[in-house]
Amino acid sequence: MDFDLFIIGGGSAGVRCGRIVASHGAKVGVAEERFWGGTCVNIGCVPKKMLVQAGEYGAWAEDGAGFGWTIQKGPHDWNKLIAAKDREITRLEGIYRRLMATTTTFDARATFIDAHTLDVGGQKITAEKIVIATGGTPERPPIPGAELGIVSDDAFYLPTMPKKVIICGSGFIAVEFAGIFNALGAETHLVYRQPLPLRGFDQDMREGLAEALAGNGVILHPSATLGKLAANGDQRTLTFGDGQTLTADLVFFATGRVPNTKGLGLENAGVATKPNGAVVVSPKLQTSRPHIYALGDVTDQINLTPVALGQGHALADTLFGNNPRELSMKNIPSAVFSTPPVSTVGLTEEEAAANGPVDVYVSKFTPMRHTLSGRGRKSTMKLVVDQASQKVVGVHMLGEDAPEIIQGIAIAVVMGATKQDFDRCVGIHPTSAEEFVTMRSRTRVAGIAQAAE
Repeated sequence: MDFDLFIIGGGSAGVRCGRIVASHGAKVGVAEERFWGGTCVNIGCVPKKMLVQAGEYGAWAEDGAGFGWTIQKGPHDWNKLIAAKDREITRLEGIYRRLMATTTTFDARATFIDAHTLDVGGQKITAEKIVIATGGTPERPPIPGAELGIVSDDAFYLPTMPKKVIICGSGFIAVEFAGIFNALGAETHLVYRQPLPLRGFDQDMREGLAEALAGNGVILHPSATLGKLAANGDQRTLTFGDGQTLTADLVFFATGRVPNTKGLGLENAGVATKPNGAVVVSPKLQTSRPHIYALGDVTDQINLTPVALGQGHALADTLFGNNPRELSMKNIPSAVFSTPPVSTVGLTEEEAAANGPVDVYVSKFTPMRHTLSGRGRKSTMKLVVDQASQKVVGVHMLGEDAPEIIQGIAIAVVMGATKQDFDRCVGIHPTSAEEFVTMRSRTRVAGIAQAAE
């Protein structure tokens, strides 16, 4: 065989797996058809957070007045921001390329000819083991005119900043870009099917975020379905399922992503997939062909970059490092970089209560900064505690610095800390984070309203 291991995809999962396997002494090949570093580095988490931060500076300029500063806030320069973002992304992609120096890389598309043979940019290549790490791709909704809207891949390369934008969806991408466009000056409409944004998140976080989005000026259209999209010159007119219409400069579909497996030739290798195209894998990341593996978003499990990185490293150690191990998929922390952000680890109140009685502690308050800024913004912090064991099984936060705070709290949750462990910890004052170790009043038991103790 040409390689001990060949990886299809040079994103987070593929790069981590490839370089660790190479460090174990194996001969590794990696093919990437678009850009090294994958979605996260190029058209996902990293540039998205840069745009979020750009919006924050405008808000800080306004808030400065409450602290005695007079700051002239001029119009935002979209092109300058995108040029700066592009420079940084180019630098990061170069780092990812250099990380692969110990492997053989191919700037080409790879597809299966058979279970051990790949077509890599027209070249036949064989490998003992193969890893599929092609990630996910945005999906447009099945409505007439959907091609007239953009998806997240396009949002980072808009030539101009829209004055009015309609974002369809209410997941991570939708609420994050609603915050971005709104903060940078666009009239922003968020259209979604559910009564609240962020389906699957804790109810208190969902309610708090809806309140925050509306408070920031985002115009919400909950419980709305999509009918069709039509062009009206340079404008786009979205028709809802009930016949109402809304016109804007730009319509952004953030209605979901699907595994990027179309055209890979998986049928030639006998690799089984789910109806949505996700590669079926065992807990050891093996596909229906034992020598072929799949990592990250292409498996449609927990579609987060750190999960893909962890899986890639664990598989590399298992196959070539004489250290068999699996990444635990329990208590994976996550963050939504909305405005303000949401971050969480563990179970929601609803999930925990389904397993038995739980104690729930909730604190909602105005952060110190905004007692002077005058901005009407609240933070919500929540602990979900298993009543029998007193283990903290879920921690949730809506508010500034939530991702930074929850990253530290996640360590305690993974270690199995109890509410009493939290209580014994001395808080850092004055911070928002100290609220997690000073909560003494139980607000609910098993989801039923209770008087505070």
